[in-house]
Amino acid sequence: MNRRSLFRAGATVAVAGGATAIPAHAQQRDRLRVHVLAFDGADDLDFIAPNEVFQHAAHLGARIESKLVTGGEPGIIASAFGTRIEAAGWSPRDADLIVVAGGGYGKPADQPGVPAEIRRGHLPAILRDARRPGLTLAAVCTGAMLLSAAGITRDRPCTTHHRAIADLAAQGGRITRGRVVDDGDLVTSGGVTSGIDLALWLVERHFGADEALGVETIMEYERRGTIWHR
Repeated sequence: MNRRSLFRAGATVAVAGGATAIPAHAQQRDRLRVHVLAFDGADDLDFIAPNEVFQHAAHLGARIESKLVTGGEPGIIASAFGTRIEAAGWSPRDADLIVVAGGGYGKPADQPGVPAEIRRGHLPAILRDARRPGLTLAAVCTGAMLLSAAGITRDRPCTTHHRAIADLAAQGGRITRGRVVDDGDLVTSGGVTSGIDLALWLVERHFGADEALGVETIMEYERRGTIWHR
């Protein structure tokens, strides 16, 4: 029996803190408004993959509204591999969940990507200012370093790409083993392809396992690794 069949038979999956399907802090909602933050030099998969998961969930009936946004006015961003894509403007008050892409970590700060955005300071500042009750901030891969630069991961369980783990720890993050690390209003994931797993977990967290499994089936994908949550 494969993993999907086990879930559909009512089995639970072992995660940190015991065998439970959805953490206690997770509540199903009538609607989830998702903004996926991309920027010049962002890794293509970091923002395209989560957006695709959310769009599939919406197609299957979940009340999710997902869109790509920039850190300013609406415009075109150029990804790490040259993909040019139109994104909406920054409007965090209109979001319940903001997913921050990563990309370009390890490149010189004068090249587009996370280091350049940290040096510029604009994205960390607007992410810091966006925090409010009811808003969840999530990060794919080295997007966690933008949240770290904003002071959001300090003393919080979190993870990122393995090449940035030491930097995240040095900046005060409590590195936690897990493909996806869910600390309530802060959710992070480690690795380029982890954006799929992060988004599937958030679909499950807000709308239940059946919705997430439906998206997995459509995408012909099975989640990897451990989900850590309180």
